Amino acid sequence: MNELGDHVWGMGMGWIVSFIILLLVIWVIVLIIKSRNKPKLKSALDILNERYASGQIDRNEYEEKKQHILK
Repeated sequence: MNELGDHVWGMGMGWIVSFIILLLVIWVIVLIIKSRNKPKLKSALDILNERYASGQIDRNEYEEKKQHILK
């Protein structure tokens, strides 16, 4: 290329392309971090198990609700 073409790409567009690539890398890192920090949703059976373990419900109620959940 001629001097003008090299100068425009190297000095003018080169930093813009580098800046866009840097923004994309930062964006991907942010998405990865956000996806790891999402709270896990508990299933109905998990909640039922916790309630039974903490003594909020007795064995009969636990078994009844468990059968209903597993249907």
